[in-house]
Formats: sequence, structure tokens, C-alpha cells
Amino acid sequence: MTDEGSATKGQPGIAAAALFGLCPRCGAKGLFEGRFTQFAQKCPSCGLDFRSFNVGDGPAAFLTLIIGAIITGLAIWLDLSWHPPFWVHILLWVPITALAVLWGLRAGKAALLAAEYQRNAGEGRIKDE
Repeated sequence: MTDEGSATKGQPGIAAAALFGLCPRCGAKGLFEGRFTQFAQKCPSCGLDFRSFNVGDGPAAFLTLIIGAIITGLAIWLDLSWHPPFWVHILLWVPITALAVLWGLRAGKAALLAAEYQRNAGEGRIKDE
């Protein structure tokens, strides 16, 4: 019987890695650099190469649709409840939507990278028998 706790000691969970941009191997901050959603080349602490992971832009459409549905529901509720002028909707919902999509994309990409690392995911391989 193996002790699974020792294999993951020091590694953050998927939620912590996603929310705080932590390296999935050592837990050091530094998953992102430069642009808000751009991964660093490698971990500054343990040297894990983040370029070897294929996260892609999968979370982008999914998160945008979810956030769009939530924002649309809130905008309709606000309009039916308070009847504000149109400019209030523009000043309120455009920045909230932009920030929610950017933060959600950052967290989604980090979560996928952490999950890929923890599960040792990779391209499909056929074993020779």
C-alpha cells in the first residue's frame, strides 16, 4: 500500500493553484507572467516547464457563455426592478463582464494546467504489446 499523501506533499490543490496562480508541483507563485492570462515559461522555484502543458483556449468559450448568461440575468433583473437609464447598464455591466471574463479565464487556465499536471495527462499513446 502506498502513501498517497507523501506523493502530493507540498503540491497545492487545483482550486488553490487556480485562484492564486501557483505552480502545481511546488506551490510557488509565478504561474503567470506578462499578460494577465499568459503562462510563464517555467516555474521560478522548481523549474517545471509550463510550455509542455497543452491547456489551449478551451475555457474561453465555456466561461464567456456562463458569465454572459449570469450578467444577462442580472441586467434583466436590474432593469425590471429599478428601470435605470441605458447608460447605467453600460457603466455597470461592461466593466463587470470584462473583469469576470479575464479573471475566469485566468483561473480556468490555471485549473486545467494543475489538473493536467496532477493526473500526468498527455497526448494519446498506444502501448506496444
